[in-house]
Amino acid sequence: MSEISRCGWCEGDSLYEAYHDTEWGVPVYDDKTIFEFLLLETFQAGLSWITILRKRENFRLAFDDFDYKKIALYSEEKIQQLLEDKGIVRNKLKVRSAVTNAQLFIEIQKEYGSFSKYIWSFVDGKPIQNEVEDYKKAPPTTIISDKLSKDLKKRGFKFVGSTVVYAHMQATGMVNDHEISCFRYSEVKDL
Repeated sequence: MSEISRCGWCEGDSLYEAYHDTEWGVPVYDDKTIFEFLLLETFQAGLSWITILRKRENFRLAFDDFDYKKIALYSEEKIQQLLEDKGIVRNKLKVRSAVTNAQLFIEIQKEYGSFSKYIWSFVDGKPIQNEVEDYKKAPPTTIISDKLSKDLKKRGFKFVGSTVVYAHMQATGMVNDHEISCFRYSEVKDL
């Protein structure tokens, strides 16, 4: 049996490979899942994605299964509880930003009908198909991620720099940045 070809960034770690093989780059239009990725990406700022991926289920438990409506209403007591939770990243600013971002997420839903409509409008509603030969040469930001980051910041979102936003775009399939030699490149392209 021949070895399947994957993007180089995920090779060698079974959790990373499973995430790559089933989720990364798959277009996401569901607001709950979009929020999950947004929350995780904001906590990832300054850390490696594998660190967050390994804590994902802890985040799921701590943040009420990523229910942004509940998170938007978190009390100071709940915030303090989260700051004591060793299973997640206990960064005070990031924990507080999760609450703020959830509140703003709901505001965008009210304005656009869904957060999905808002965020996908930055790519005209369809994934950008890049042709990445080597993930190490892929850009960390783009003009679109710069524009989306700027708009989110203007609305008050925290930890949404262009690099975080581009990582979110990659994870949720707004861009297909699988290496062209990767078995998922054509699979994701056809979604």
